[in-house]
Amino acid sequence: MSDGAMSDTATNDGAMNDAVINDILIVGAGPVGLTLAAVLARHGVRARMVDKLPAPSPYCRAIGITPRTLEVMDDLGLAGALVEAGIWLDGLRTYIHGSPARETENDFSDLPYAQLGVPQYATERLLAGHLADLGIPIERGVELTGLKPDGEGVEASFADGSSARFAYVVGCDGAHSAARRALGIAFEGEAWPMEFMLGDVHIDWDLPPGRGLPRGRALFALRPIPEAPPDLFVAIPLPERGRYRVSMVAPERLGAPGQGTGHGIQIDRPGATLDDLQEVADRLLPEPPTLSDLRWSSIFRISMRLAARYGSGRVFIAGDACHIHPPTGGQGMNTGIQDAYNLGWKLAAVARGEAGPALLASYEAERRPVAEAVIARTVEQSLNFGRPRPPEDRLADTQLLVNYRGGPLSVGGAVGPVEPGDRLPEVQGLRRHGLGFPLRLADAVRGPDIVLLVAVRGGEVLALEALAARLRVTVRAPLRVVAVAPGDAVLEAPPGVSLFYDAAGMFAAAFGPAPAALIVRPDKYVGWAGAAGDAEGMLDYLTGVLGLVAE
Repeated sequence: MSDGAMSDTATNDGAMNDAVINDILIVGAGPVGLTLAAVLARHGVRARMVDKLPAPSPYCRAIGITPRTLEVMDDLGLAGALVEAGIWLDGLRTYIHGSPARETENDFSDLPYAQLGVPQYATERLLAGHLADLGIPIERGVELTGLKPDGEGVEASFADGSSARFAYVVGCDGAHSAARRALGIAFEGEAWPMEFMLGDVHIDWDLPPGRGLPRGRALFALRPIPEAPPDLFVAIPLPERGRYRVSMVAPERLGAPGQGTGHGIQIDRPGATLDDLQEVADRLLPEPPTLSDLRWSSIFRISMRLAARYGSGRVFIAGDACHIHPPTGGQGMNTGIQDAYNLGWKLAAVARGEAGPALLASYEAERRPVAEAVIARTVEQSLNFGRPRPPEDRLADTQLLVNYRGGPLSVGGAVGPVEPGDRLPEVQGLRRHGLGFPLRLADAVRGPDIVLLVAVRGGEVLALEALAARLRVTVRAPLRVVAVAPGDAVLEAPPGVSLFYDAAGMFAAAFGPAPAALIVRPDKYVGWAGAAGDAEGMLDYLTGVLGLVAE
């Protein structure tokens, strides 16, 4: 991991800027709200955070952290802590009733990060600790009851009778979002008719050699039932040895008439017993292990819904407040974290007066289609698990394939295989004068700034000094210039330009051999691509498309 490995080329990693803005309210202190607060903080915007729960939830709702989310956490300086708190999800054992077990390996050795398993409460604890280090508290037991937006701001009302005024409000408050309801945003969709049981248990895999489940491997057992939901048993490994979060269809006897119509964990209802969970394992597994030490259990419902809008005026919603769907593939929390990463830099730029408010319209335009696709895919995967299906791209659940091509902030032509709107590719093997170790492209662009990334061959690197100076005095937002030269070049880095060498040839392989330039957004997506000397095109993009305020 490379958390902070290039602090000399990145600014404000994990630190508040000198000028601090205090007029944004984040409602909800789950992973999405906490990530948004962290993104805002690194841009010098201190949000007020409230959550109606008196204490963090003890339930392990989300576990999987995708490679893309780990890239986000790397950029925020938190990937290392998450890796130490988690377990790599290395594969899946599948039992389809009447068929031999099938083993699936997760080989992501060619990626910066693989799939990681961290209980949601641990993810929240690490994010909250990061915010505490920055002096940003979480106000618990504070329930939002109403919002009154106008052209100048938003008045927020709370259950204790108090109110406060903010420039912007972001509802990260889950499927039953008070912020979404206050705006009257439709959240249409449907729910599955059956309920599920969840539990945190110890599983004793003391079975004959080769039949126990290796640490880091999940298990999925399924028995299809004609014209009815399948009988299933799912066990996802947790970091503590021998512990798993299990899930399965709940028997009708655990249902409660008139209750449980909402999405998610039904905290007001009794959970399943250990015997309830063991009964399903005994029924579906060929050599049933022993379940023990039940730490918690709950009843869980699944809905598929997508918000009609992602906000109105100065109020936005993110995460489960916008989209809910089956947990297949572990996409829910991760999609919400990507919402926060997308919205955070835009909201900070507007709050700091570095960009006009029109930039915020791109949040919904970019993120709502992503959620729509996630809902469709997770529903299809869930309904057809165990049935013959075309093979999926191995990266389908990593979120590395998400792009904003054709979106309002994606301008220019392709640079090799990379197009505007694409995630910045992974490139390794870069070198820098004075450093005795190789670097990643992620090291070069790390931080909250907009980055002009230029491929150079030789003497044109000197022209970047003047270009960098011109761009910096034209726009108010922080901007850095990074140049990458061939590995055998011998160049002098001019002031204001960070110069790297493509020692392993991976940069040329990723972008093609021709000199070109890209403008990389703070969320590490390519915004603009064009010729290295097209200063007017760069300025048009920065001031016209992003709406950055000119000095």
